Amino acid sequence: MSSDASDGRGEGGGSARTAEVPAAKLPGAAGSSGSGDGKGSSARTAPRPGGKQAPVRTPGRPGQPRRPAPRPGGPQGRRPARSTPRRVRLTLSRVDPWSVMKIAFLLSVALGIAMVVMVAVLWTVLQGMGVWGNLNDVLRTLDKNGSTFDIMDYIGFGRVVSLSVVFAVIDVVLMTALATLVAFLYNICASLVGGVQMTLSDE
Repeated sequence: MSSDASDGRGEGGGSARTAEVPAAKLPGAAGSSGSGDGKGSSARTAPRPGGKQAPVRTPGRPGQPRRPAPRPGGPQGRRPARSTPRRVRLTLSRVDPWSVMKIAFLLSVALGIAMVVMVAVLWTVLQGMGVWGNLNDVLRTLDKNGSTFDIMDYIGFGRVVSLSVVFAVIDVVLMTALATLVAFLYNICASLVGGVQMTLSDE
């Protein structure tokens, strides 16, 4: 009896002792228990270092950037050379008389100045060569009475330059009026039979 009781006490005591000892908690127990409510999964999935997303690569060779497409017409973007030059056919249907008059006036003034300078230079060159003196001697020998004829009284430097200036002014007036009249006549003829046809090329 005593042995059975003692055995019963021993077994009972042992079971009591084992019941009183609390269960040890493992570190992963909380994670496993909380996996159902979403806390465990958030603890396991850690973000990438730096918080940056991976770069998206364009299609092509791996690890190389995408190059831009070449421009048409060669590596420097130039247009190819044409085999034949381009030609454009134009018709001069009307001329502005006012613009023609201005251009004609300026050209006639330039021509008049050039004429005066040319006459002065030519007279100086002939005087230096002694042409006027020889001509004066020839004219004196032709006069039997031995008159005191001097050619410089008629073709002196001042007289020659003055005459050239007068001719230059007349030339300016005539050329300007004539060019303006020609512009009016051209406009009338172009309105009747058409203007002058021109072919331009970009050679």
